[in-house]
Amino acid sequence: MLQFRSFDAKSRIYTVTGRWYFRFNYCRFFYEFYVSMKRTLLHLSFWMAYLFQNVLLIFLLNTTRLHENTLTNLTLSFNNCLVLLLPKLMFTYFILYSTLDKIIREGFQKKAALQSVFALLVALLLYRSLTVYFIDPIIYNWNSQTTSFFYPLAFPVALMDIGFVAAAAITLKQIRQQLTRTKLEQVLVQEKLETELKFLRAQTNPHFLFNTLNNIYALARKKSDETPEVVMKLSKLLRFMLYEAAKPLITIGDEIKMLEDYNDLEKIRYNGRLTVSFIKEIDKEQEMISPLLLLPFVENAFKHGASESRFASYIHIDINLENSILRFNVKNTKENSGEQTENTKIGLSNVKRQLELMYKEYDLQVLNESELFIISLTINLRSYAKNDLYNC
Repeated sequence: MLQFRSFDAKSRIYTVTGRWYFRFNYCRFFYEFYVSMKRTLLHLSFWMAYLFQNVLLIFLLNTTRLHENTLTNLTLSFNNCLVLLLPKLMFTYFILYSTLDKIIREGFQKKAALQSVFALLVALLLYRSLTVYFIDPIIYNWNSQTTSFFYPLAFPVALMDIGFVAAAAITLKQIRQQLTRTKLEQVLVQEKLETELKFLRAQTNPHFLFNTLNNIYALARKKSDETPEVVMKLSKLLRFMLYEAAKPLITIGDEIKMLEDYNDLEKIRYNGRLTVSFIKEIDKEQEMISPLLLLPFVENAFKHGASESRFASYIHIDINLENSILRFNVKNTKENSGEQTENTKIGLSNVKRQLELMYKEYDLQVLNESELFIISLTINLRSYAKNDLYNC
């Protein structure tokens, strides 16, 4: 009984797999059919447009040398152009699908050039043969010196006629391929930039978590009663980073609320040794901003300002939003330690790169004095949608 059930289960798996395989091939067949039909219609459209203008040109030429009515003249012109379409088709497609790809892919080749010249000679001979032995005697019923196979002006005219349509087809193909390549390059660049942006954001989370865990560790060693509160605030911030930071944009109100929670979390550690002022003037809290963009500046003020200072220190944060122009300033005291630390440089480089990827209109100023560190950031939040990253 068990073996029978096992066999039955396998049969079901094979049946389901077979159905999906059939559906996949079915969809693939229609997709390939669609692509093939689209290409065929494009080629037909090109040749119909060329045939139309060629018939019109021969019709106007015939009006000067034939004394036929309009309908007869038009019929003769159409038959003339239709017959001569054969050598043009042969030469054009030989160049498009044989020698042109080799020349573009591998550069100029003597063999490919000779093949092209040979194909042109064959096309010219066929063109002239159709003119002398079919078009003139059968379509026009002519028997004059112009029907001579080696008529002096015949081959230059044939060369221009064949060369024109072949050059037009080659040009259109090259333009189409260039547009396809450009679109593909834009997609690849977009994907690369989006991947880089996700990587930069991902770097913010571990950095922030590491600093906060250090704070909790310090409180735990002191057996501080504030440890549970800090853990709860950390949990709240991590929830924000898990769900909100994954979004491309959040409201400026949510971003500010996250900064306030982070400030509260940090101030517990410093007690009265640190003075923090947080001033905000927002005319529209629903304005959108990239998540976690401002946090590294505030985090830097605490980590490389207050935490490294042995005396009373302060951090001043000022956020102003008016008509989608965000002005963000962070000022903090610090010990006179000379140059920025490596972590500070990495953190600021991270934010600068995010700004480059997301906003076209921004200005970031960093002032590093002996006892003061100032960050001044101005962003046009509406310039986010105009960035090439999202409009490739």
